[in-house]
Amino acid sequence: MDPTTIEVSRIVVGLGTCGIAAGANKIQDLIADELKAADLTVDMGITSCMGNCHAEPIVEVHDTAGKTWFYGNVNKGKAKNIVKKHVIGGEPVTKWTFDPTDPEDDAGAFYLKQEQIVLRNCGKIDPENIEDYIARDGYEGLRKAIDIGPEATIEEIKISGLRGRGGAGFPTGLKWTFARGSKADKKYVICNADEGDPGAFMDRSTIEGDPHSVLEGMAICGLSIGAAYAYVYCRAEYPLAVKRLNLAIEQATERNLLGDNVMGTDFSFHIRVKEGAGAFVCGEETALMASIEGERGMPRFRPPFPAVRGLFGYPTNINNVETLANVP
Repeated sequence: MDPTTIEVSRIVVGLGTCGIAAGANKIQDLIADELKAADLTVDMGITSCMGNCHAEPIVEVHDTAGKTWFYGNVNKGKAKNIVKKHVIGGEPVTKWTFDPTDPEDDAGAFYLKQEQIVLRNCGKIDPENIEDYIARDGYEGLRKAIDIGPEATIEEIKISGLRGRGGAGFPTGLKWTFARGSKADKKYVICNADEGDPGAFMDRSTIEGDPHSVLEGMAICGLSIGAAYAYVYCRAEYPLAVKRLNLAIEQATERNLLGDNVMGTDFSFHIRVKEGAGAFVCGEETALMASIEGERGMPRFRPPFPAVRGLFGYPTNINNVETLANVP
């Protein structure tokens, strides 16, 4: 390679469910083998779905000048040529690329009309690396909540106007107020990630691409209502989401962002993942709680509402994935 040529600094492969289904794992391995055969050391990473599912597998090539090239529909032949021509030769194969920042490009026309809020990190970070999340102000929302206290945090949620994004639209701050007002020696937070609708993918995409945003939202909720224990009830048909949730919990606990005495305070918060057995009815909150308790997933009469008597008979706050991912 000409020493004046801009060099490739990093290669990222999209490994969301859509990418993996399209063969992205094999493309990742092939690129790694090609780099090894050429005796090149290039940092390789992963990300989640960025939205262009039809273009999977997607490979990002980052260079030392700060430019990112997005290659779509990468097959074995393209992967080998990306290494040969772009990585080694220094010449991008532009006929295979798309530009999500160019309004004249179909991808750019698609993305530039959007303001990503819940999906703000999806496709931009490695969902299996907590440092990527922290670098984008991850867990700063929790830090602020700890600083201002539970009442002020709930007031922030009320002011935001956030409502239940699972479809019911109930004001989130009011829901938290009810749970905080219940007197008990134990309380629970539950994230409803059952999403049993046929063909559904919204919550799955959030968890696969940015699991820490959900965990941080849950921790802020726990702090606000006085809960130390939590469950993510996730459908078992989402194995990648379950894997990344468990990994994220482990990483956050290691960094004292979950677990005992979070951030050196007297607030402790423990999260477990419960895999649903595929019953559509368990998306209903009382049936969901019955399932966690080991009972048949059947809805219960209300009142009492979960904020008064919920999981294992204790006050419980239940929000869905998208609601909690909005919170940080």
